[in-house]
Amino acid sequence: MTMETFLLIGLGNPGREYKDNRHNIGFMLVDRLAVRLDARGMKLQSKAIVTSGIHEERKVLLAKPQTYMNLSGQSVQGLIRFYKIPPENLIVAHDDLDLPLGTIRIRPGGGAGGQRGMASTIEYLGTKEFPRLRLGIGRPPGRLAAADYVLQNFSRADLLIVSETLERAADAVLTFITSGLNKAMNQFNGVAGEQ
Repeated sequence: MTMETFLLIGLGNPGREYKDNRHNIGFMLVDRLAVRLDARGMKLQSKAIVTSGIHEERKVLLAKPQTYMNLSGQSVQGLIRFYKIPPENLIVAHDDLDLPLGTIRIRPGGGAGGQRGMASTIEYLGTKEFPRLRLGIGRPPGRLAAADYVLQNFSRADLLIVSETLERAADAVLTFITSGLNKAMNQFNGVAGEQ
C-alpha cells in the first residue's frame, strides 16, 4: 500500500536579498517544517525547491516556488500534476496584510485577497477550492505602500513573534495532515495565546 502524500507550498521570493522579508513568511514556514520533519533529498522540480519528510506514516512534500511571487501558480500546478496530489491534500501558506502579526488563519478555500502569489495559484489551478494557511504580517504603517512594506525585513522585535507564529503554523500543518482541515481550523485559527 502506498503512503498518502500531502503537499505544503510556502509562497515567497527566491534569493538571499528576500530571505527575511515579510513576503517570505511562507518560505520560512517550509524551512521550519523541513527541520521538524528531518526532511531529506532537496531538488529543483517544477520551478520549485522540493524536499520531503514523513509524518505519522504520511509523506509530506515541502516546496518553495522559485518563480517569484506573482508566478507561483506555475510551480503549484506542476507539482500537483506530477505527484497527483488531490486538492484536499494541498495547503498553500502565504503572508497576509489583513491579519495582525502573530495571527494564523486556515481556510478551505476563498479568493486571493490581493496576494499575487495566491492569485497566480488560483489562476493556474482553475479553482479557489484548496486549503490555505494565511500568516498575518499586519498593515504597513503610515503611508507606506503595501508593495514596499511586504519587501521589507521583519524587525528584530517582530522576529520573536514570527518564530512563535511559525511554530504554531507548523503544528497546524501537521494537524491538518493527520486529523484534517476542520480540526486544524478549530485548534489554530487566531492569535497566539488565544487558544
